[in-house]
Amino acid sequence: MNLFRTPFFLPLLYPKLTWRIPASEKKVYLTFDDGPVPGPTEFVLDTLQKFRATATFFCIGDNVRKHPHIFQKVVQQGHRIGNHTFNHLKGWGASLQAYTENVRQCEEEIDQHLPGNPKLFRPPYGRITCSQINALKTKYKIIMWDVLTQDYRHSMAPDTCIRGTIQATRPGSVVVFHDSYKAERNLVFALPRYLEYLADEGYSFGRL
Repeated sequence: MNLFRTPFFLPLLYPKLTWRIPASEKKVYLTFDDGPVPGPTEFVLDTLQKFRATATFFCIGDNVRKHPHIFQKVVQQGHRIGNHTFNHLKGWGASLQAYTENVRQCEEEIDQHLPGNPKLFRPPYGRITCSQINALKTKYKIIMWDVLTQDYRHSMAPDTCIRGTIQATRPGSVVVFHDSYKAERNLVFALPRYLEYLADEGYSFGRL
């Protein structure tokens, strides 16, 4: 069992959520959670440009508010934007009203800079209740993941991060990195090596 890949039973338990994209070719879907912030997000953008790769950024609304110039860079470089709540609210333990309001706040902040943005949502920590799913699914495509890099784990050595992520990746994988300060050490090490490896293996990179 690869600890970097989502357990097979979760997509069976939650079929309304998107875990992986059906693939007939070597293509992966890079996603970045928790930005935008100065430093990590700019590193990601520069690295993606080098490999001519596009990705999807699941943004925290309060970070968009604080760093609109970096958010605009993400948009201008052709990447897709998703909602990651206004302040990284964990669904478990939050009331339905509080959770959906937090999502709405994030959407309002994004819409100020990017009206008509496609409605993609990823729950922070992947923790969301059935009632929250039902409330959001009519408006949002809820995106989970097939591969979790675990770049945010300080106990995770960078070479372990990249090795496990590569081994877990397959055609159609939705892959999660984090453009955050917490993940910066592993992100800086793993992302360019990951992109280089996949490019050499004939993979392309798509937006959700």
